[in-house]
This record gives sequence, structure tokens and C-alpha cells, in this order.
Amino acid sequence: MPEHVTRPTKLELSILRALWQSGGGTVREIHAIVNGVKPTGPTTVLKMLQIMAEKGLVVRDGSVRPQVYRARHPQEHTQKHLLADLLHRAFGGSVKALVMQALSTEKPSRKDMETIEKLLDKYEGESK
Repeated sequence: MPEHVTRPTKLELSILRALWQSGGGTVREIHAIVNGVKPTGPTTVLKMLQIMAEKGLVVRDGSVRPQVYRARHPQEHTQKHLLADLLHRAFGGSVKALVMQALSTEKPSRKDMETIEKLLDKYEGESK
């Protein structure tokens, strides 16, 4: 991950997932989603959203009451940065090692395998 990109904590990621799922919302709305996955207090969600706004992970619309929070970046953007960070820190930049570990950790579904095969075919076609 580039140094200027903040790596979210586990709780921050759960809040980001709630924001991506809902498209944004008030503290109460985000709390309802997060609390449904893991019991979390509303003040904890509020404080985390304030911290995440300071870190640049979320944006806050203070022009409305109650304030509305949204993820600063789309889910795919954040996942790409997190994966790049993991790839370099844990696998020394080896895509092969990362993919082999991922495939050995949990058996992919047939549909997932078909999608992976199509992606590999695409890359193979581009390299010719």
C-alpha cells in the first residue's frame, strides 16, 4: 500500500463494509448494521467514524442533521490497496505464493474456479 493510504483496523473495516453496503448513512443507521454483525455500542461507532474521518477513510456531510457518513473510496479501491499491502508484506511480492496460499486455505466453488480460469485465459491471451 502506498504510504499515504491508511490501512483500516478490523473495526474500521466492519464500518466501511456497512457504509459500502448502505451507500452511507447516519451513525444510527451504520450502528444498526455493524451491531447486527458484532455487538458494538453506538458511541463506539460514533467515535470510530470521527477517527476515520480524521484519517481520511470516510467523509462526513455536516450540512444535514443528523450528519451522514460515506466511505471516501469504493470497496474495490480499498481492497486493491489492502491486497497490494498484503502481497508485499506477507508474500514478498509473489502473486503465485499469495494465490497458492489462498487456494489451499479454502476450497473455491466451481463458479469461482470458472471465473479464475477466465481471468487466467484473459491474461494468457494478453501476453501473446
